[in-house]
Amino acid sequence: MLLRPGPRRTLATASFVNMLGSGVFMLSAAVFFTRSVGLSVAQVGLGLGVGAVVGLLSGVPVGRIADRRGPREVYMLTLAVQAVAMAGMVLLHSFWLFTLVVCLTELASSASQAARGPIVRGFSGPRPARFRAYLRAAVNLASSIGALLAALVVQLDTRAAYVCLVLGNALSFAATAYVVSRLPSLPPVPAPRGGGRWSALKDHRYMVITALDGLMSIHGSVLVFALPLWIVGHTHAPRWFAGSSVLLNTVMVIFLQVRTSRGIDTNVAAAHAWRRAGGAFLIGMTLIGLASGAPAWGAVPLILLGVGVHTLGELLYAAGSFELRYSLAPAHAQGQYSGVFRFGGGLASVVAPSVLAWLCLDSGKLGWLLMGGIFLSVGFVAPPVVRWAERSREKEAVNAVPSETASRST
Repeated sequence: MLLRPGPRRTLATASFVNMLGSGVFMLSAAVFFTRSVGLSVAQVGLGLGVGAVVGLLSGVPVGRIADRRGPREVYMLTLAVQAVAMAGMVLLHSFWLFTLVVCLTELASSASQAARGPIVRGFSGPRPARFRAYLRAAVNLASSIGALLAALVVQLDTRAAYVCLVLGNALSFAATAYVVSRLPSLPPVPAPRGGGRWSALKDHRYMVITALDGLMSIHGSVLVFALPLWIVGHTHAPRWFAGSSVLLNTVMVIFLQVRTSRGIDTNVAAAHAWRRAGGAFLIGMTLIGLASGAPAWGAVPLILLGVGVHTLGELLYAAGSFELRYSLAPAHAQGQYSGVFRFGGGLASVVAPSVLAWLCLDSGKLGWLLMGGIFLSVGFVAPPVVRWAERSREKEAVNAVPSETASRST
């Protein structure tokens, strides 16, 4: 499905170009830092961990700036910073410089995502859920192409190949900024009187939903972190299957995300999508856990079926998360709220490897079942929590009307 010419196609193109470069780099960064820069695995892990934590700090303040100054211009600035920081990685020669550049890159990346939120909201059109699903499918397609290019770079394993990889990613940020410049400027939405500077941080309802989203987003590390280690160390499935099994996930996301998102265009529908996602995660992780101890002919279909069901949960979760992220945030503070929402997912990505290593890898089959139970529990409580958030917002809107009327009459 191709979008008609206009802002939505331009935004989809920008997202594709951005992820194409990032996909190449993300899947080969660890190899570049160890083989080309000369850092140890421990140093790379520590530096990336510090950068991930530091990166969480920029989303909310930059999101607020995007709300006040215009998201397109702020987004272009963050992309420019990412391009410069990425190009600087070819000059790395020490652990401390590496950590500094990674921190700058992560700060710019988090800020970029917060500024992008209002742009996606502003150009979603009459069917926002469908458009956001289209964006996710396009991003996954770009990531798949990036993975193939990354494999080529790692196979070449030369300094020149790694430098081209890094500079290519920097160029993709610059190209994305150029494509974004072709979008119409989105004027800031006036904030209501007495709204407060940091309304997102004071919105306890949104913070609760952000926390639930953070817990659910741990699922994103299951297939890329826990599953390969589980296949290699705990099952009789062939080792090459550790990488190829994730291909099923990618194909399903590319071809099914738009279809799965149909009808998930209200907060209530999004919450129930999370509930179904929790059930799918439980079933998928149970099947993957059962692959341990099974012969190869039994382990392979169990893992494939588990990955397929897990991906179905991912599709439902993503559709629901998109809807809640934007619809529960006020129009005048989309950037700030987007930064808060990303904080939950960013924090989850930091702790996910440790949590999954402890539960799924160290505890065996029972750990996979327990982790799936956590996802099921989060999905189960999502509908009542979302209804609570909606009722509270309706009461605030009703109470605000007399105040506005009184202020106009005076």
